[in-house]
Amino acid sequence: MKAVLLIAVLFFAGAAEAQPPAAAQTQVPPSVAPFLGGVPTGTATNAVVTITVLDAIVRALQHNLGVLMAEESLGRARGVRWKMLSELLPNAAGRLSETRQKINLAAFGFGAPGGPSFPGVPNIVGPFNVFDARVSVSQSIVDLAALNDARAEAHNVEAARLMALSARDFVINVAGTLYVHALGSFARAESARAQQQTAQALYEQALDLKKNGLVAGIDVVRAEVQLSTETQRSTVNKNEFEKAKLQLARAIGLPLGQGFVLDANLPELPAPDITLESALEQAYRSRPDYQAALARVRAAEATRRAAVGGGLPSVRVNAEYGDIGLSPSDAQITYAVAGVVTIPIFQGGRLRGKLLEADADLRQRRAEADDLKASIYYEVRTAFLDLDATAEQLKTGTRARDLAAQQLTQARDRFAAGVASNIEVVQAQEAVAVANEQYIAALYGYDLAKGALLKGIGTGEATVRQLLGGAR
Repeated sequence: MKAVLLIAVLFFAGAAEAQPPAAAQTQVPPSVAPFLGGVPTGTATNAVVTITVLDAIVRALQHNLGVLMAEESLGRARGVRWKMLSELLPNAAGRLSETRQKINLAAFGFGAPGGPSFPGVPNIVGPFNVFDARVSVSQSIVDLAALNDARAEAHNVEAARLMALSARDFVINVAGTLYVHALGSFARAESARAQQQTAQALYEQALDLKKNGLVAGIDVVRAEVQLSTETQRSTVNKNEFEKAKLQLARAIGLPLGQGFVLDANLPELPAPDITLESALEQAYRSRPDYQAALARVRAAEATRRAAVGGGLPSVRVNAEYGDIGLSPSDAQITYAVAGVVTIPIFQGGRLRGKLLEADADLRQRRAEADDLKASIYYEVRTAFLDLDATAEQLKTGTRARDLAAQQLTQARDRFAAGVASNIEVVQAQEAVAVANEQYIAALYGYDLAKGALLKGIGTGEATVRQLLGGAR
């Protein structure tokens, strides 16, 4: 059976593979690694719980680290948007002060040589009190830079919201894939255990036949070597199964140390009755990650307009109103209203720098959107290919497993009858091992291929809700 990296399974969910998820984790890109982690929630119990694939998916949606990080990214995007909006909304502040001071009028030019003088007024005035209670308001009237910055952040919030939805779709695929990997590892472990038992029986049979003088000693040695091989294979597969369970437990946020077993009865995923063209059209329309990429393009366009607006005039109104006097009892009302027009004349190349930066960012966002669109095309096509291939492999794998079992039975009978050496038996055992591996790969690979197609066209979460019997 072919072995591929875990990341290929997580993104494309192709045929099941022999390499365990934990062994491939060091090769997982940083953007994917959070989806292999989770926040342990709850208290472990001594009871061994049964977790179905739907239970695993529901827990992953609640506790997977990738989903939680995507939700927090949405919160940060909303915070940035409010900061940008503050430049367009009124800014009001209140101020209350009580000051006691003594001032030197000469420091302000009064009584100094050549300056105005006030007969009888000393240069030093005070000490005296100043009470001031005042409200100030500032409001932007026309500011194209701030307006487009706010629009850009609104698009970024939409992109973050869509990426949170995409994270949910992706974690459904991750949890389902890890669950199927664990089931595949369990099937391999059970198959290896059965083959070890067969090898043990054949070894004992060879010993008995040698004692009766029916076979040579080389047949016993050969049977013992095969028993050692099957024992090692059983140990390795059992260990891989336990590691696959640990990886699944981590991704779905199980309490640390909680014992659990898997349910081999997977729900029947509907095979999408859809053409490639219709699937691609639906994917481009409904995939939240692609819609998020388009939103980031719109955000980059708004950012560029904001850079251009930074070189245009802006209008702002500032106003203040309050009481001022020597004390609160004799304070008098004063106010000021000012309209301010700011016209940029020379900014030292800052505007050009912002435009260059905005243009580069816009080109990057457009390239990312185009690349993602192409990625969706190849992902959906790959899913269709895998779906057809694994369906055919499942048919041939089932037949091959039955034939390999018959071959082993006949080889054992011929060996017991003394008409053949146990070379045929060893070869038949290897044929059984290969046939079982191919059958397991095809069996679970078919489910993974259907899951990959659902993910590719963006209907993963909707399908899970149908299987759960309603929205959750």
